[in-house]
Amino acid sequence: MEQTKLESWIEATVNIGTGFLISYTLWVWLIWYHEGVSNVPEPFILTSIFTVTSLLRSFFWRRFFNNGLHKAVHKLVKRAYA
Repeated sequence: MEQTKLESWIEATVNIGTGFLISYTLWVWLIWYHEGVSNVPEPFILTSIFTVTSLLRSFFWRRFFNNGLHKAVHKLVKRAYA
């Protein structure tokens, strides 16, 4: 079963939305525990953390949508267009 454009859009939206929440949470945590933005880790380290997190998150959502949720989303989209 192949994903429709709408299903791909839903997957991408979930991926970007969770990425925003994770990065915002990390930023708040860094400010909270490092007493301000001036004490956060080096930009390379912070960028590396975000990159690894993004790769893992994308892999997780892709596997999740392809395994079980994809079928449920496909049925939902099919009913919406029927």
